[in-house]
Amino acid sequence: MFVEERQDLILKQMLEKGSVRVKELSERFNVTEDLIRKDLSTLEKAGKCKKIYGGAIPTKQNVNRKKASERKTLNLEGKRVIAQKAIDLIKEGNVVFLDISTTVVELARQIAQQNLNITVVTNSLEAVNLLISSDVNVIFIGGELDYGKDGFVGSLADQMLENFHFDAAFLGVVGLDLEENAVYTYMAKDGVTKKMVIDRSKIIYLLADHEKFNQIGNYKYSTIDSVTGLITDQKLNSVQRKYCRKYGVEYLD
Repeated sequence: MFVEERQDLILKQMLEKGSVRVKELSERFNVTEDLIRKDLSTLEKAGKCKKIYGGAIPTKQNVNRKKASERKTLNLEGKRVIAQKAIDLIKEGNVVFLDISTTVVELARQIAQQNLNITVVTNSLEAVNLLISSDVNVIFIGGELDYGKDGFVGSLADQMLENFHFDAAFLGVVGLDLEENAVYTYMAKDGVTKKMVIDRSKIIYLLADHEKFNQIGNYKYSTIDSVTGLITDQKLNSVQRKYCRKYGVEYLD
């Protein structure tokens, strides 16, 4: 096996499990522990992991901002899986907030398809476009068009939100840092709007595909222990489940 191939497999295991141990990797690849330590040092220098005593953990990747048109097709199947889990949490007659997120858009699509007897409040342009073809009651939050041009944020949007109280809110994330108890988005204005929704909602679920657990954004808008639960598309590893239990949040994986 080539060195690069082994290092790729080490990184893959690290991302899947949340950490790796030198001794276990040595046994798996049938190489010395010193060689594994060199592999981890190489990955650390490349910014892909952080060495800890006896092993390593993956580093959080700060992703670049992308427009909605670029993000909407990424891991589409995962977004559909998340939306299917989320829709089961909505009860008849609920007033629900859907924020600006390509994952939340998939939830809006399923709400429209099932023609739920609920009220949706949203600042997402695409969510509105999907819902207007149904009988779902829709309230649109206006304001300043955001960077991705897929919804509205800013002081005008926040003023409208001040008068609402939501039975449930479903929010997208750019990244989750379980170790630091942090939830991230790209822009401060979007983060302020999301935080206002959290403060006005009975239950709050974050919709995050598995890749979001190894990313951070530019603005922290909430702590993980401030929400009701996380909904994701793949099984959480043991480290991720441990943090969820620590923060007292549900996880639908």
